[in-house]
Amino acid sequence: MKTVVVLAMHGAPPGDLPRMQLALSVGLHMVLEHAAGPLRPLLERFHARLDTRIRTWPRTAENDPFYAASQRLAARLGQVTGYEVIVGFNEFCTPDLDEALDQAAARGAEQVVVVTPMMTTGGEHAEADIPDAVARARGRHGGISFTYAWPFEVGEVARFLATQIVRFV
Repeated sequence: MKTVVVLAMHGAPPGDLPRMQLALSVGLHMVLEHAAGPLRPLLERFHARLDTRIRTWPRTAENDPFYAASQRLAARLGQVTGYEVIVGFNEFCTPDLDEALDQAAARGAEQVVVVTPMMTTGGEHAEADIPDAVARARGRHGGISFTYAWPFEVGEVARFLATQIVRFV
């Protein structure tokens, strides 16, 4: 069975993105959470254009160290597991999670395992956005098994962090 891993990362805006574009995008996102009425479709289109511009902004290790670190983590995770790993982002970067899950399907995956380094409960991305993307992928790709490998067991997270602490004590 061919397994592909999708590493669900948060994403960060590139450092050289004009701040006004980021402010407009974030502000529109907040407005759209509560917007209704005839202006909503116009606001949605404007936000979608800004979001696409931000997500597709050229990335380098210099202007987006988080993006570069995400790619390094994916490469190392692939080496450790032996599975192909595709990075998908919740926001600010491409591919988004839906695109990453579709890429896994297009690469012949029979099983897709989604994992995130977001280890604690209570976050909107880990608890809502990622499971929603997995559910949408199940609807688009009926013959493929999609598993969200989350939440993490609290004791395992504590042991992981304790090991890191010991390295510095």
